[in-house]
Amino acid sequence: MNKHAQPDLTAAAIKGGVASDQRHDSAAKHVTGQAVYIDDIAEPAGTLHGCLGLSTIAHGTVKSIDLDAVRSAPGVVAVLTGHDVPGVNDISPTGRHDEPVLTTEKVEFFGQPLFAVIAETREVARRACQLAKIDYDALPFVTDIGELDAKSARMVAPPLTLRRGEAADAIASAPHRLKGRMRVGGQDHFYLEGHIALAIPGEDDDVTVHSSTQHPSEVQHMVAHALGVASHAVTVEVRRMGGGFGGKETQSNQFAAIAAIAAKKLKRPVKIRPDRDDDMIATGKRHDFLIDYEVGFDEHGTIRGVNYTYAARCGFSSDLSGPVTDRALFHCDNAYFYPAVHAQSAPLYTNTVSNTAFRGFGGPQGMMGAERVIDEIAFALGKDPLEVRKTNFYGTSDRNVTPYHQIVEDNIVHRIVAELEASCDYQRRREEIAAFNAKSRIVKRGLALTPVKFGISFTATHFNQAGALVHVYTDGSVHLNHGGTEMGQGLYVKVAQVVAEEFQIDISNVKITATTTGKVPNTSATAASSGTDLNGMAAQNAARQIKNRLCDFASEKYGLPKDQIVFLPNRVRIGNQEIPFADLVKQAYMARVQLSAAGFYKTPKIHWDRDKGEGRPFYYFAYGASCSEVSIDTLTGEYVVERTDILHETGRSLNRIIDLGQIEGGFVQGMGWLTTEELVWDEKGRLRTYAPSTYKIPLASDRPKIFNVTLADWPEAHEPTVHRSKAVGEPPFMLAMSVFHALSDAVASVGGHKVFPALDAPATPERVLMAVERVRGIARG
Repeated sequence: MNKHAQPDLTAAAIKGGVASDQRHDSAAKHVTGQAVYIDDIAEPAGTLHGCLGLSTIAHGTVKSIDLDAVRSAPGVVAVLTGHDVPGVNDISPTGRHDEPVLTTEKVEFFGQPLFAVIAETREVARRACQLAKIDYDALPFVTDIGELDAKSARMVAPPLTLRRGEAADAIASAPHRLKGRMRVGGQDHFYLEGHIALAIPGEDDDVTVHSSTQHPSEVQHMVAHALGVASHAVTVEVRRMGGGFGGKETQSNQFAAIAAIAAKKLKRPVKIRPDRDDDMIATGKRHDFLIDYEVGFDEHGTIRGVNYTYAARCGFSSDLSGPVTDRALFHCDNAYFYPAVHAQSAPLYTNTVSNTAFRGFGGPQGMMGAERVIDEIAFALGKDPLEVRKTNFYGTSDRNVTPYHQIVEDNIVHRIVAELEASCDYQRRREEIAAFNAKSRIVKRGLALTPVKFGISFTATHFNQAGALVHVYTDGSVHLNHGGTEMGQGLYVKVAQVVAEEFQIDISNVKITATTTGKVPNTSATAASSGTDLNGMAAQNAARQIKNRLCDFASEKYGLPKDQIVFLPNRVRIGNQEIPFADLVKQAYMARVQLSAAGFYKTPKIHWDRDKGEGRPFYYFAYGASCSEVSIDTLTGEYVVERTDILHETGRSLNRIIDLGQIEGGFVQGMGWLTTEELVWDEKGRLRTYAPSTYKIPLASDRPKIFNVTLADWPEAHEPTVHRSKAVGEPPFMLAMSVFHALSDAVASVGGHKVFPALDAPATPERVLMAVERVRGIARG
């Protein structure tokens, strides 16, 4: 075959641009075991292994620590303590200097890392850790925020207050008033791949760290901080994670820092991979909340004024608790307008591991408070909760301002809920369930339809930026790198689709490469549902720079105006002729046209004044709604999710099958948080739910028997996001509130819906059973 023969250019479209169903770039590798995670990387010669020595009290000072037996154990190469940190012994992501790499004098939670054993094998390191002899002076400790006064207790970060109008006056003058408290539990991330870091020392101060992290730049800075070197000496790389969910936004810092310190000290590669028990004990989780509320409302259920206090179990250090509790307040309205509101956060210090980011970042806890208020109003008035929800939805003109003074400009919650209510046949099923419950003595059913309005952007404005690097090679193939990390959510393939769309080439011609601080610097965490929004726009910017150069070159070479140069599928039309994309690229190279570009994007319009509690912290809102039906056994408290219907909008979806997967997975993970996943500390301050044997995540058998998920294909993003798409990482998580409220509805049926169930989350079978007995007892008088 003549190598200069022209290829077939009759294809109507590229294979893999935006708005096309492309499977995850690593899907086949995931299911066949060929995907390379950090623990699969071939270990360099001489690799050592580390294990952390954890404290055995919840609070106290270290009187003495004897590590002689540890050091002398066969196979042990070194034992590190906080005194061996060459730089600063701190990995606090907020710069509050309250989170040591290894604590030296004070223990603030059971399982806090005190030392690290570096040995020839992982098993040797683990066994040697048990030989330490540590003497403590124990101090009083607190693990339960229910024991604390949110107004006077110690806080790990400054609280936030949101206010609009005079809430106290509005509540006092309302025809009806109620107050209450709700406990919302935490959640372990339970990623398939636990934390891991592999540090490889280089010459001078250099070190390369393979880290399972959502925030490579922060790991880079923390490692440099701990080593006492400049950031340019540290390179952090991550090709993929086996799940993150927020747990690898800051929690990766400690493992990476210790591995790097050991690697530089010993001049050998060092890997640290804690086992599941240690991982769950020593790393942060979703924040537990105690939500106090008082609300005034009228006979229609319309809220006149509301007052919230959101107290959170934050742990011993600040970590991200300030921003998490801030975002909880930002979502205390969910989809509802409050004419007058006062909301206060209380990020409380406890002697537990420092809690951290988790999918939704406080937003789910905030929404649970809002939905609890709606439900209790409905019970007080004898109304269907859905009716009260619709009564209080955001509207237009004077009913469109949030508690933080942002105007809701893109509100579609009315249509989302109306379409779901019709498609899932809510009203008919409500009647059928009532008839079923009237006849069924043991099994009771419940139904609930709940909305979601979730703000998209980092609330720390400076994080709303991204960079990307795009190279076009002379054969027309494209190399793509950006600051986003892949944790299974499909970010890489979505951004690749954006680049393929710009050049109008098949996605197979776009090479997705590992995220590394050596290529794109100063990146933000892949979090806040902003991965595609930010990195997609940055990659698009880079691709357009190169595309514009190609157009300028072709215009000059062929003597044609730029508007006569059109990129078509895998080819370029120049006037009345068409040439393959690769041919144009080769011609441009020969003419010394730059075929590489660094792209950048920063989210416009957003601003936030925390002191005033006012601003526009979110670029836009994502909307959805879910309706769930459950059956409970009133003798045991066990339950089944019979059916769930979801309608969720993603704007102009970049990849529908990826988005559907995110919605389904997010919902099930949220359902686990609200039903089965329970964190328990004992009287010694020990976390007892630290393994799959004691901590229950949802199984495939726990998913709804009937599970209908639909994308709302009619809306496009109100703002000019990447191809008018919307974020889909976190918003679906909150759709699971419908399961929780359906369980509440089923429990309430035991008392003829006369007694409010007052369920706390997670609604475990035990809690459901206790609520059934309480409701039954009160109903009987």
